[in-house]
Amino acid sequence: MNRIDEIKSNLDNVGAKIAAAAIKAHRSPDEITLIVVTKTFPLSDLEILYSLGVREFGENRDQEASSKVGQLPSDINWHFQGQIQSNKLKSITNWANYIHSVDQLKYAQIISEQSRVQAKPIFIQVSLDHPPESRGGVDPAKLVQLASEITKLPGISLHGLMAVAPTDTAPGTAFANLKKIHTDFLASFPTAKSLSSGMSGDYEMAISYGATHLRIGSSILGNRQPIA
Repeated sequence: MNRIDEIKSNLDNVGAKIAAAAIKAHRSPDEITLIVVTKTFPLSDLEILYSLGVREFGENRDQEASSKVGQLPSDINWHFQGQIQSNKLKSITNWANYIHSVDQLKYAQIISEQSRVQAKPIFIQVSLDHPPESRGGVDPAKLVQLASEITKLPGISLHGLMAVAPTDTAPGTAFANLKKIHTDFLASFPTAKSLSSGMSGDYEMAISYGATHLRIGSSILGNRQPIA
């Protein structure tokens, strides 16, 4: 099987599983955005994805992503979902259409300063780890306070919450916890309806707990390529 057929087969398979999981959860598949995580994969793979209709690409590294963005069509939505570094954030804000991993006010302030012309959609990353914040993300107990400060800033649109399932907790337990956090959060921030959760190993379960944005890489593109 050539690379085009391989990626198409995987993409079709994931799409079918997303649709089935959504219907099982009494949701419309149209509510769910598939972000194909393309970090470490060559430009040729992204060109194949584009030819197959994919327009939502996820990247974790500024230097790699900024190079790819300039070589691909402008109608792609680029999602930054990696750990934020302050010195990279000006560049990230320039190329990323969505930033998924904001967990500190200082990061939101930098994004705000760079986004005066058009509001930048962001997700606040919430920690599901024990103890909280051990792998990034804000402690759920501090979430509303952080969001309140962020929403005062110009140039930012609070799109929703993002989380990564912890390594030491069953995904179902983690996603149930995240759904409750998001439901409570919506009482104070009713427009922040999006929930970015679910990756290759757990996206079907994430859908059953309200995920609207799935970040899927290896199920579509295979094993990660080594970074030079």
